[in-house]
Amino acid sequence: MPPARPAQDTPEDIAALSFEDALAELEAIVKRLEGGQGKLEQAIADYERGAALRAHCERKLAEAEAKLQAVVTAAGGTPAGLRDVE
Repeated sequence: MPPARPAQDTPEDIAALSFEDALAELEAIVKRLEGGQGKLEQAIADYERGAALRAHCERKLAEAEAKLQAVVTAAGGTPAGLRDVE
């Protein structure tokens, strides 16, 4: 998976979105693209916005993981990577 775009490259309207709102918009874009009914230019624009939304969601998840690890550490626990837990 390619690395997420740096936060400074994120359009302001996307940067202001919560994780849940960004994910909902990303899901709507995926449905539109899977439908394949739109024009090519719109599909390209949707894909670009979707990529920015995905990167935003990845940053939000990384921030949440860092906060949770800080809480676990502050509570005296050993911070295991959340992705390592099965």
